[in-house]
Amino acid sequence: MLQVCLNGSRGPGDSAAVPMTPESLAESAARAVAAGAREVRVHPRTPCGGTSLSPRVLGPVLRAIGAAVETPVRITTTASAEPDPGRRVERIRSWTVLPGLVSVDWHAPGAEEVATALLERGVGVEAALWSGTEGPARFARSPLAPRVRRVLAKVAGPDDDPLATAQALLSALAVPAGVPVLLHGEEGGAWPVLRLARRLGTDARIGLEDTLFLPDGTRARSNAELVAAALAD
Repeated sequence: MLQVCLNGSRGPGDSAAVPMTPESLAESAARAVAAGAREVRVHPRTPCGGTSLSPRVLGPVLRAIGAAVETPVRITTTASAEPDPGRRVERIRSWTVLPGLVSVDWHAPGAEEVATALLERGVGVEAALWSGTEGPARFARSPLAPRVRRVLAKVAGPDDDPLATAQALLSALAVPAGVPVLLHGEEGGAWPVLRLARRLGTDARIGLEDTLFLPDGTRARSNAELVAAALAD
């Protein structure tokens, strides 16, 4: 399964191709799905460009993308969208349109409370376990581990040897039986780790959230172009 990650924390200053509004996110999602993506990941953004978990921001994004594609749409509860864990829980309880799966950074403060709030609302949880953090160890001890729907293994930040880091991260994970893994890197590690994920048979992802460049080093003109390159690579 190849997921397209549409925007992340990037904005127009990074690339004019980064979608921001509900309409541009929906258009980018539709083109990426047409290119072969089977799942969409998005960071809903305010009119000022900040990431947000507010129902007034999340709802229009989910409705717009849902009208454009039948592909599942995923979001994340990243601390950049709401730094205070208690407020993050309040936001989740106030949502009027629910995503099917939400990523929770297990190294972040309040991760288990956030995951519990999602499960209480019937929303699936993806455990995001980053290299170089306490996330994998905390997840291994978590009573919620058997209830997650997927594990996201992330080779985080600049890394001189992303493949070695990815292998070490996967070896350290305590993944419940039957739970799929999505492996990905970012920036210089995005393409090497994607190729490793394909070889290992895990889920993978690509998109402007992870890299602005195609495998040959040229700038990507769209998320769809990155998806097409990933499937052809």
